[in-house]
Amino acid sequence: MDGRATTADGALALRRTNVRWRIFLLMLFLIAINYIDRASLSVAMPLIAKEFNLDPATQGFILSSFFWTYAFMQVPGGMLADRFKPRIVIAAATIGWGFFQAVAAASTSWVMLLMTRLGLGATEAPIYPAGGKLNAIWMTQNERARGATLLDGGAPLGAALGAIVIAWLIAVFDSWRAAFLVAGVGTVLCGLLAWWYIRNAPREHPSVDDSEASFIEAAHAAEDAQAPASSGGSAAGYFRYRSVWLMCCGWMFFNTVFYGLLTWMPNYLFKVHGFDIKTLGGASFIIFFAGFIGELVGGFIGDAWRARGGTPNLVFRTLFGIAALIATVSVFAVAYVRDPIMVVVLLSTTLFFLRWCGMYWAIPSMLATRDRAGLLGGCMNLGGNIAGITVPIIVGFIVQLTGSYFLALMFFAAAGLALLACSTLIDYSRKLPV
Repeated sequence: MDGRATTADGALALRRTNVRWRIFLLMLFLIAINYIDRASLSVAMPLIAKEFNLDPATQGFILSSFFWTYAFMQVPGGMLADRFKPRIVIAAATIGWGFFQAVAAASTSWVMLLMTRLGLGATEAPIYPAGGKLNAIWMTQNERARGATLLDGGAPLGAALGAIVIAWLIAVFDSWRAAFLVAGVGTVLCGLLAWWYIRNAPREHPSVDDSEASFIEAAHAAEDAQAPASSGGSAAGYFRYRSVWLMCCGWMFFNTVFYGLLTWMPNYLFKVHGFDIKTLGGASFIIFFAGFIGELVGGFIGDAWRARGGTPNLVFRTLFGIAALIATVSVFAVAYVRDPIMVVVLLSTTLFFLRWCGMYWAIPSMLATRDRAGLLGGCMNLGGNIAGITVPIIVGFIVQLTGSYFLALMFFAAAGLALLACSTLIDYSRKLPV
């Protein structure tokens, strides 16, 4: 007999293994690497442009190419996660993008470099939908907000560290090619680590004890008991529901602000507020690291509130509403502030609250059953990466036509209001029958 059988429930909870949290810390690490590898080309572009004699238009073409295949592969990536389970998809994706990152070091022309970016986008695409699937499998209803923010927290963390890490590698090796090779090989090794540690179900993991597995299974059984019976319809049936469209649009508006700041904020600080390269690097780190901390704080508040009896609609509508409103006001205020320090404070506030919306990655498992959470996650992230493709171009046109960043900041504020509207209209309280 298990000696713990006579132990009080509270003591059992204390002694229960917590492998699921270690898995999501690993996912945080993988997503951070994902964003570091994405950032590598932007950091190295001055050297690459000089070597290949690239004009600005060609540079922009290459920089945007990542998102073409990344967006296109979101839904197939989610379908792969549903069909083949997240472990192999996460490991294969990480090894795959590490390969393309390393191969980029051998580029002899901008065309070959562009091809490696297309490969990078295609192979990075499944990581988020598979992570959302992992959240549905491993986390209980009262843990998915933290699981979602650990998963998505790698984005601001990687954005904060990316420029520093890649610039350091370039400086150490005095070569962008060597930096890309080292980053790629390191990523492949991380993919092997993911295969070694991640499992598709708690019972399959050698480090999970019976108490943790039973805890997760009991929570899932209670969740499934409340789910509608499936009529055997196709996954396309989800798009009959307003909440699915609002989820995809809300994530798109969230990424409108995030990708807009990710791609244009350094230029804005440099040209409008006179930041030099050193100051710019420090300010970017502070702003995006604030986003990382905000994401973890938002997830903790969401799960703590749910555990204390908060209904899904009350918890998520309130938290997303607060996040969108404060982020909107903060980015709006940036347009009227002239003090550089206050601009950094406002942008840090924007990212701190905006990243609460990383909890959107808990929505697919709220709306869909676990066997289709990957697909809905892929659809959601497709919406987000439509913003990744279009926003840098839109902002570029706004700045070029007006000669200022004022309307660009108003564009971000408008996206924040749209995020507020979408987030408060989603029904988080029930799974959708198909």
